[in-house]
Formats: sequence, C-alpha cells, structure tokens
Amino acid sequence: MVVDWVRLKLDLDAFDNARFEPYLRRCRQAGIEFTTMAALGDAAEHRHALYELNKTCSADIPERGEFYTLDEYLAQRIETPTYDPRGVVLAVDGGSWIGMAATSIRPEGHAFSEMTGVLASHRGRGLSLAMKVLAIRYARSRGMRWLRTLHHPGNTSAIGMNRRLGFVDEEPRPAMA
Repeated sequence: MVVDWVRLKLDLDAFDNARFEPYLRRCRQAGIEFTTMAALGDAAEHRHALYELNKTCSADIPERGEFYTLDEYLAQRIETPTYDPRGVVLAVDGGSWIGMAATSIRPEGHAFSEMTGVLASHRGRGLSLAMKVLAIRYARSRGMRWLRTLHHPGNTSAIGMNRRLGFVDEEPRPAMA
C-alpha cells in the first residue's frame, strides 16, 4: 500500500511565539522540565534512553511497522551529519523522560521535525505543543526560515497539533523523471 504522506511546513519568520508561551508555562507549573540531549550530555546511555522513548512513542503511528533496532536507530538517526543534540528537546517529569521533539537541520537549508512524541500516560496536557515551540526556537536559532515535517494521514492528532501551530500544506513535489 502506498501512503500519501501529509507534508507540512511552517514559516519560522511568521511564527508567533508569544501565542504559545502559555503552554510552556502551564507545563512547567505542573512540574514538567524541558531540556535537550546537549544539556544532559550526548552520551551512550542517553542515546539508548532516547531510542527507548522514541520507540515507545512511535508505536501509535499508523502503519509504523517494526521500529529500528538500537544499532539501526543510531546509524540512521543519531550518527548522521544532520543530528544535533541541541535539536532534541526532552520533557522530564520527576526525573523520567516522558516526551521528545527531535529536529534536524537539513543541507537543503531548512529544519525538519523528525519526531515529536509523548508517552501515553502524559498525553493531553499540551506537552507536544510545548516541545514543538522549543524545537521552533532551536530551528530559528540556527537561522532557518522553514520547518518541515511529514505525517501518515491517519496520525490526525499530530497533524492537528502542527496545524494549530501554523503549519500549512507543502506544495506537491514534482515527479522525478
């Protein structure tokens, strides 16, 4: 089955950060801390913890299939030129990692939202939105104009969250000859 992915983009120059600050405040007031892989230390044990969190959060993605092995994950998501530990935002509750938003800077000149996810036990509290705001700050700090992402069309909650932030449909790419 061929999936017609939902491709979205956000104009970072037009993004209204102040509009979404209340989500960050609310999460912090509830005891949620936000940090990055860079701040924690981009060490092997943290990379393994990120893998486990990403694997758990990805389980709900429609038609996701089997998740990477740890070695595949490291090779394809971490040990690449586009990986930057400053671009991996983590939500922490009582010392436990409960959410992540990974953003990369692409050689084509834009930022790409790789994955945003929250453990099922912590969903519905605005954490994805708050982490995505921090990911947007990261992309802006790197001088990017556009943040892109893509979703399976059945992942309506992620698509809705991105649209709420101001993401719009990406123009279809021309077919390759």
